[in-house]
Amino acid sequence: MSDLAARRAPAIASTDWLRPIPPATRLAFYGAAEARALATAAWETGFSAEPLRAVHTGAVQTSERSALWLGPDEYLLLAPAADDPVELTQRLDAAIGIVPHAVVDVSHRQTAFEIHGPRAETLLAGACPLDLDLAEFPVDMCTRTVFAKADIVLWRRGATLFHIEVWRSFSDYVTGLLAVIAQDAI
Repeated sequence: MSDLAARRAPAIASTDWLRPIPPATRLAFYGAAEARALATAAWETGFSAEPLRAVHTGAVQTSERSALWLGPDEYLLLAPAADDPVELTQRLDAAIGIVPHAVVDVSHRQTAFEIHGPRAETLLAGACPLDLDLAEFPVDMCTRTVFAKADIVLWRRGATLFHIEVWRSFSDYVTGLLAVIAQDAI
């Protein structure tokens, strides 16, 4: 069935403060400390032991692999779209073996974009209930939250750079609301 799913990312227009992120391979990973330790070499990056933190390889703009801690034993794994999710899942399953875990391909469920610049916090604060001050929401902090009525995953990649993962069906809603907020905030 997933082969029949639309493979195009929703059209998100770039602005001075928003830019779409290219399609990615996304895996929902569930596993306790033993499963994560076994998966580390196969995933090619570590897993944060600190709640609500991301671990990634490479520079901010060129991460090859990322693991976002979203809940107890739950991570969102991000990789370039060129990486086959079936092959990645098989590699992780082989590395972890019989240790309890789950790896689910969610690549086509979500899309992503970045909000950047000196007003990024203000734009997000227009519909996100979190305190996004850098002291409270530092670089590499990530969490599942809401933006108005849409569930999102919010990851601070830099002092003025946020990565937002949103379900594809809500991308127009979230970017449209951001545009309305930007009219007053910028």
